[in-house]
Amino acid sequence: MGITSATPHKPGHDRSAEATSKAAAEPPRSGRQRQVTASTGVQRERILQAATGLFARQGYANTTMAQIVRELGVTKPFVYYYFRDKQEIFETLSWRPAVDCFTALDFAADDPRPAAVKVVEGIERLIRATVAHYPAAFFPYREPQVYRPEYLAAAKKLANHFYGLLCPLLEQARRDGDLDFEETTITALAACSLPGFLYSWYRPDGRLSPDEVTAQLTLLATRVLGLRSAR
Repeated sequence: MGITSATPHKPGHDRSAEATSKAAAEPPRSGRQRQVTASTGVQRERILQAATGLFARQGYANTTMAQIVRELGVTKPFVYYYFRDKQEIFETLSWRPAVDCFTALDFAADDPRPAAVKVVEGIERLIRATVAHYPAAFFPYREPQVYRPEYLAAAKKLANHFYGLLCPLLEQARRDGDLDFEETTITALAACSLPGFLYSWYRPDGRLSPDEVTAQLTLLATRVLGLRSAR
């Protein structure tokens, strides 16, 4: 996931999955509307969907708030009630795939399955989330210069949470004899970078279905990990 270039934390750092998931619910908002309700949530979604198409087709720099307003057929105050500016809209769209990707290893504390099973499932979830959030999941790859430092710091915290779970699982799976690799950090980053190149060519209506793309990339990831076990 191209949200951040965060380096994985060393094992042992405190990373509560529950605390991270709660903190990751929404990025900081600056529009006049402070609390999302059922009715306001619908209106926010309208704005986000309209903006997604414009950002995907035109890019961030070539998309204006006036165009988003025109696409919706509303007034400017309507949009500004929910979002401060187009950057906040862009960051909100990018935040959702970031959360889904970087909480992919948030398994229950008492999950008894082998570490290798959790690793493969977590990476499969990350890849699936990247594909499912097309095209917003690819915005950070295309235009990483857009994001505010505050957003990047929050995204880095999420990424560190993910890698802080992944690296110990990788090492446990290696001790179990299920994975065969040498350098933990390089292996973790290499396996999780596989969906990154999708932004340059992936289309939901392409030759392979989203499920098939996810399956192919997960298989490649298991080879990077040196998966030995048939589990």
